[in-house]
Amino acid sequence: MKIALLGYGKMGKVIERIALERGHEIVLRKTSSGTFEGLTDADAAIDFSVPSSAVANISACLTADIPVVSGTTGWLEDYHKMAQLCEEKNGAFIYGSNFSLGVNIFFELNIQLAKMMTRLKEYKVSMEEVHHTQKLDAPSGTAITLAKDIIEYSDYAGWAIGNPKDDDIFIDAKRIEGVPGTHTVKYDSDIDSIEIKHTAHSREGFALGAVIAAEWLLGKSGVYGMKDVLGL
Repeated sequence: MKIALLGYGKMGKVIERIALERGHEIVLRKTSSGTFEGLTDADAAIDFSVPSSAVANISACLTADIPVVSGTTGWLEDYHKMAQLCEEKNGAFIYGSNFSLGVNIFFELNIQLAKMMTRLKEYKVSMEEVHHTQKLDAPSGTAITLAKDIIEYSDYAGWAIGNPKDDDIFIDAKRIEGVPGTHTVKYDSDIDSIEIKHTAHSREGFALGAVIAAEWLLGKSGVYGMKDVLGL
């Protein structure tokens, strides 16, 4: 498979290495100041860029009939526009707040725990996410996904990183040098506490999941997520 890398920072370079190890070819390595020259030679594109570039990158792929996988976070106010463009162009698009296989299992554990805690009003839920200092958005897209899934099965109305209201889930977003990503969901009562936690040890898991998603997307049309890729 010929892959266009949209975003060639640390993640892009790890994705490149894993893609090459899996027998793929890289036909475009686009930085924020680069052009889309070579995009139409690709069988699929993987976007791990920056929030300000994501919409343009995804749009260019869908317009050129190139299946695109995006792991860039911080741009989701325009997600529905990209999903609509995908439908209009009969394209193929996967967005994931986190492509790690382990994190996607963690998402499912979070949903099951939220369902079990629905009637236990004595527990207050909160979250902590820790990432490296180069991460541009806070809270992380992964933390937002976790919070939204809890909200669906609870009386919480939203989430907040500062001055939460009574019906907000508080997310403590920390930036510490060298941390790939750690997410903790905690239910706390006067009697006890329940926690689930995912700790990434490197960027490898995110990169491998993105390449697997691109392999899965080839030949398909529609808007998908990692649940579809993993059959969850």
